[in-house]
Amino acid sequence: MRRRKLEEMFFKALMVLSTLAVSACLFLIIGTIVVKGVPYLNWDMISKIPDGGYYFGRSGGMLNAIVGSLYIAGGATIIGLLISIPVSIYLNVYLKKSNAFGKLAKLSFDVLFGVPSIVYGAFAFSLMVYLGVRASLLGGIIAVTLLIIPIMVRTLDEVVTTVPKELKEAVLALGATRWETAKVYIRQIRPGILTAILLAFGRGVGDVAAVMFTAGFSDHIPVSLNEPAATLPLAVFFQLSSPIPEVQGRAYASALILTIFILIIVVLTTILTKKRN
Repeated sequence: MRRRKLEEMFFKALMVLSTLAVSACLFLIIGTIVVKGVPYLNWDMISKIPDGGYYFGRSGGMLNAIVGSLYIAGGATIIGLLISIPVSIYLNVYLKKSNAFGKLAKLSFDVLFGVPSIVYGAFAFSLMVYLGVRASLLGGIIAVTLLIIPIMVRTLDEVVTTVPKELKEAVLALGATRWETAKVYIRQIRPGILTAILLAFGRGVGDVAAVMFTAGFSDHIPVSLNEPAATLPLAVFFQLSSPIPEVQGRAYASALILTIFILIIVVLTTILTKKRN
């Protein structure tokens, strides 16, 4: 009895210490970004593109990186959604649960879900070289689309499994086709689709490795898919590499803008998840 009590106390203390350590790391990271970034965060940072000599401490802002991130993440999310919904519906409505191909496909998406983003960037870069596409907005969208498709498919797959099995059987029993059954499923999982969109968009906005070789970098806002595009993660990387304190401070301000983006997405995802439940 005494041994069980000691074991319970030990593991409880371990859990409390682990929670405190993780929470402390999170607050330390956010606190560092806020303390170092707020003094350099101003309206010019989010409303202007870099002027000449911006990376040597002169005036300007990161509007090009903000818009570039939204373009890449938004474009990739739309393409990823158009691919992911049919895949999820096919795996769960058209195939039986015991189907070998369906099991293999889900296992493949699980593996792809864990592949580092730099691998997607390298693959997308090879694909661009083969197709003759240079580093551009289109290249960034291709790389991020490859990155987020497994995320969206697995998220939607989890959502589809929450639809009662009896609903599918009832719809089929009424004489509906598989496609009509799929439309019923899509209506049932609408909140889950929004959650998948937000998760994929958040991953696309925050990832740097996938766009490092594929999107390029520009001080201007791209007006076509063939032009290079800046992103916030790359802007943080380049500015933080500068030896000039003013530019390093702007890197933390850019990181703060990126963190606020992610925070908004997390809050929206949480609200939608609670609404779905």
